[in-house]
Amino acid sequence: MLYKEDWEQAQKRFKALWKREIIDRVAVQVTAPRKDSAGSSSWDGWMLMRERDNPEIAIAEFEKYCAMTYFGGEAFPQLWINFGPGFMATYIGAEPKFAPDTVWFETPKEWQELKDVRFDAENKWWKLTKKCTELSSAAGKGKWITGTTDLGGPLDIAASLRGTQALLLDLVECPDRVKALTKNINSLWADYYNGFFEITKKNGMEGTGAWMGLWSPRKWYPFQCDFSAMISPEMFKEFVVPDLLEQCRYLDNPIYHWDGPGQIPHLDLLLDIPKLDGIQWVPGAGQPGCESRKWFPLYKRIQEKKKMLILGGIPPNNIEELLKEISPKGLLISTWAASEDEAKDLLSKAAKWSAR
Repeated sequence: MLYKEDWEQAQKRFKALWKREIIDRVAVQVTAPRKDSAGSSSWDGWMLMRERDNPEIAIAEFEKYCAMTYFGGEAFPQLWINFGPGFMATYIGAEPKFAPDTVWFETPKEWQELKDVRFDAENKWWKLTKKCTELSSAAGKGKWITGTTDLGGPLDIAASLRGTQALLLDLVECPDRVKALTKNINSLWADYYNGFFEITKKNGMEGTGAWMGLWSPRKWYPFQCDFSAMISPEMFKEFVVPDLLEQCRYLDNPIYHWDGPGQIPHLDLLLDIPKLDGIQWVPGAGQPGCESRKWFPLYKRIQEKKKMLILGGIPPNNIEELLKEISPKGLLISTWAASEDEAKDLLSKAAKWSAR
């Protein structure tokens, strides 16, 4: 890969990660400014959304960013097709409201309007996402991975269509309607995912990527249900777990995006899903970061069940302490460094810390 010279070695480590194994160290993603890099780039993760009428501009800026960046360890260049979380809602009736660095989709609809949610090949947002996936995967062949857009989870998508408060009432007042809607959404979810997969495969991209920044030689994707922070474990079991079980059938390497303390009560239900490969923990706003010892008991519960553990934003000076208590097997850490030399030094230290 042009902007990731040791991509083959990183691929081997990813393959070991999915097996909860290590080759010579914990899986670490570290980025830094490339040594002696010249030029500048205006790329950020929302640029494609802002330049949606001229996506070639964003893709060109992304390539400049790649040329300036050292992707160390298991970090790799990925152009994630970002139009906001749960963008699948726009394919089936929600209207997006764009801001410079965010987007939201809540478009309250009556149940009568949701009786016939179906795949629409002419939907403009579906066509836009396909176009950008096509452009990126064609331009990025041999240079970067194109990450599948954030489709969202069935219940989150339902909340975008019904409205959050209305859906909370629906769970109590008309649960069968909710289940029928999310079942339909789940079926369409697989169609959309496979549509993007076929585009990148046609353009010669090996494996799959998504917003979380992992890579798999097979089909992987991060599931989520941010809505679940507002419901009980009993409701999670009734309304979310069946959809997760079904989604796990679609993919080879499913991960769950576990977001914030409101979702902690659902951990045992997640860990009991046999085909779920792992969990990414995100502490949420106002909470200590992933490096905090506050979360170590949760990490140990996840690893005891032989699940992968994905931790982002770990400060480099906290990695050693983390590895004193958390197994490097099946663990992926994302971090940063001020320079390419510092990044390489960190990777060397990570190998020593992993050997304990």
